Amino acid sequence: MDLPSGKAVVAGVAGWPVGHSRSPRLHGHWLRRYGIDGLYAPFPVPPEAFATAVRGLAAAGLAGLNVTVPHKAAACALCDRLDGTAKRLGAANTLIFGPDGDIEGRNTDAYGFAEALEAGAPGAAGGGSAVVLGAGGAARAVVLALRTLGYGPVRIANRTAAHAEAAAAALGPGVETVPWRKRAAALAGAALLVNATSLGMAGQPALDLPLDDLPPEATVSDIVYAPLETPLLAAARRHGCRAVDGLGMLLHQGRPGFRAWFGVDPAVDDDLRRAVAGDLFAAE
Repeated sequence: MDLPSGKAVVAGVAGWPVGHSRSPRLHGHWLRRYGIDGLYAPFPVPPEAFATAVRGLAAAGLAGLNVTVPHKAAACALCDRLDGTAKRLGAANTLIFGPDGDIEGRNTDAYGFAEALEAGAPGAAGGGSAVVLGAGGAARAVVLALRTLGYGPVRIANRTAAHAEAAAAALGPGVETVPWRKRAAALAGAALLVNATSLGMAGQPALDLPLDDLPPEATVSDIVYAPLETPLLAAARRHGCRAVDGLGMLLHQGRPGFRAWFGVDPAVDDDLRRAVAGDLFAAE
């Protein structure tokens, strides 16, 4: 493939650290697939330099940035405009730079989860009660997506009860909390279970959650994608449930940014999955 030219459209991802991000694989694959004269690069930016770095990159002519931990909340404060999801969640993961240096902030995590759920379990979207484990930024995006898709009530269980209460208050009617110690009992009658914590991720503690009370016709989603087949998903399959891994959310949340920066609505397919997470497939 030809190298990017001096007229290449440039975007990237800012985080601290940023070396773990798979976004360069994701956007790099799309740039190659569609033959776009573009470049997508990682930018390691410490928190104290975030505002200066972003404004500098915008002034330098970049098309925009993805934003990852720990900058999603700080990104909101920099934006001249925010979409409704970013406003509601208080976090932006996609920045679009205008020709005059203005910054538009979007949050595409809820969109990414909704698209991944429909792709991984067609027909799952559309109602019933749901249980979400976790109350951080990703969990809040998941809850917002589920309410938009018609799930209710959505019950949040989190190890720190105050965080669950804060998330429920921020996300409004139809969202409830469940004590962490009662998370297994809360599965009774649920149509959907989502793990939006880091439990079960490689290098993290296991998620302790018996599925005895979860209906076998339910769907189970885990936003963890390393490993792709988490112990929770393996247990869900044994229980008869449909299981949706966390890679799809990562892939789909990248589509709106790529479309805004490079002018192409990219496809999410098996080739992309292997390009972004080939080592994870190999590890299974």
